[in-house]
Amino acid sequence: DADKAGEVAVRVAMAVAPKRKKMKNLVDYSELQKIASECKECSDCQRACVNNLPIPPAMVAAAQGDFTLLEGLWDLCVGCGRCDEVCSHGISPHDMIAVAGENRFKEDKFVIRSGRGQIRDTEIRNVGSPIVLGEIPGIIAIVGCANYPNGPQEVAKIAEEFLRRRYIVTVSGCSAMDIARARNEDGQTLYEQYPGEFDAGGLVNVGSCVANSHIAGAAVKVANIFAKRNLRGNFEEIADYILNRVGACGIAWGAYSQKAASIATGCNRFGVPVIIGPHGAKYRRQYLGRSDNDESWMVIDARTGKKVYVGPTPEHLIYAAESVEECIVETAKLCLRPSDNFKGRAVKLTHWIDLHKRYYGKMPDDIEKFVRVEADIPLTMKDEIMPILQKKGWQSREIPDPTLLPRMIRKKKGE
Repeated sequence: DADKAGEVAVRVAMAVAPKRKKMKNLVDYSELQKIASECKECSDCQRACVNNLPIPPAMVAAAQGDFTLLEGLWDLCVGCGRCDEVCSHGISPHDMIAVAGENRFKEDKFVIRSGRGQIRDTEIRNVGSPIVLGEIPGIIAIVGCANYPNGPQEVAKIAEEFLRRRYIVTVSGCSAMDIARARNEDGQTLYEQYPGEFDAGGLVNVGSCVANSHIAGAAVKVANIFAKRNLRGNFEEIADYILNRVGACGIAWGAYSQKAASIATGCNRFGVPVIIGPHGAKYRRQYLGRSDNDESWMVIDARTGKKVYVGPTPEHLIYAAESVEECIVETAKLCLRPSDNFKGRAVKLTHWIDLHKRYYGKMPDDIEKFVRVEADIPLTMKDEIMPILQKKGWQSREIPDPTLLPRMIRKKKGE
């Protein structure tokens, strides 16, 4: 009986509430100094910490009445509790960090655009062509948990970098909330600086973690609406289209569980590459390409049926980046697709090369693999790139209508 079950639940909650009020889950702020003085500085907590946080120095300062270091750890702590498990002196560093940072998270207010759900068909019709041709450089999906190496400002940095370059940036779950916590000099969040449309330079919050399906669904809709690929019983053709034509890349920078990592695998099945943060490497799931093996990068030209080399586009399907800078550079690279037209490839190369030079201080070592014809070269970089290509013996190659499926070869009448 649903009514009786509801009544019992409410009565139990009311009966337990007074008892719960007397229970203490965390220590009092007034006790922090005394508890911190019991720390022996063995550093077991720091060794167990997934982010290698400097907990012992914070304890020493707290024992002297200075809680600023403990409070400063709050943004970087992922709440796993490993420090509590290994402490042989009965101290709970996690609880102390939470109490020291209590005022900070109580006052943590930000402006966030509400989760909007699916991407509309009308939006796909507007952006389908420029995405497939490469004129919108890519769709970036920043998803997953908050297990970041260096705090929530990292996902905001990634989002802002690609918004400024007029990529479409979609976000969900914890990442969507943490992006809202970053502000510019005028106190504005990225949601206040960029529009919410699924279009170039748009910041689209699709909702919670389970709303990630709407991001994958947008790529599927491009294949369905723009290319007329049937949806029912046609997974292979949809994935083939997305892999070869839709410049999308997912970023699970703070993946915190196998569930979060499995989201990346789900995107891979559709042909969408995903970059995970350093902590994501522990799930032992990486799909790395061999750019030196030309045979791995052959596709079928649907116009002629011939096999054609297209270069490592995209080079990897799951890639673990060690730093936010590496993530940004690799994201731009993984948006390259075999179907890019001249203009689209030049736009994508401009962003990738510019980011590579900014963060690594040099031109990419493998630029020749991604320039198909001279028209692909960004005009402002031509004088710099052409000598490199000539030195490496680069030769122009044809640009196919790419597919991996023999049945997609278009045959002329009578053949």
